[in-house]
Amino acid sequence: MFLAIPDQRLKPTDKPIISFQERASGAPEAVRAWFYPGQTYGHEFVYPKVKATELAEENHMPVASMPDEMAANTTQPAQSKREPAVVAMEHAPVTAVQATGEEVEVAEVFLLVPAEGALPKSGSSLTLVGLIGLLSLATGVLLRHVSRA
Repeated sequence: MFLAIPDQRLKPTDKPIISFQERASGAPEAVRAWFYPGQTYGHEFVYPKVKATELAEENHMPVASMPDEMAANTTQPAQSKREPAVVAMEHAPVTAVQATGEEVEVAEVFLLVPAEGALPKSGSSLTLVGLIGLLSLATGVLLRHVSRA
C-alpha cells in the first residue's frame, strides 16, 4: 500500500509513465510519480519523513512526507480498505520537506497553476448565451409594453 498526492502532466501518453527521484550512485531508485496511460493526472508518492528529508536534500527539491510511524503500514499488502493500516494511511497528515530540511504545508510546494489565460475545462460561453437570451426577452417585453401605450 502506498500513500500518494495528485500530480499532473501537460500531455497524456499512450503508455504508463513512472518517474524517479535522482539518487546517488549505487542507491536504489525512488519512485516520484506514476501516470496511467491517457491520463494527465497521476500519483506523486509520499515518503516517511526521514526518507523524504534524504530525497529532498539529494535532489534539491521538495518531497511529500508522512510521519515516520506510518512507514510500517507500507510494507504489507492490504486485503481490504477496512484494515486498520489502510484507515490510518487515509487519515495520515501529509506535509512537504524542503531541500533545507524545513517541513512546510504540502500546498505551498505542490500547487497546480493553470496556463495563463486558459479557462478551466468547466468554463464555457453557455452563461453568456443565457444572459443574451434573458436580455432579448426583457427587450421584447419592454417594446411590447411601449407599443401598447
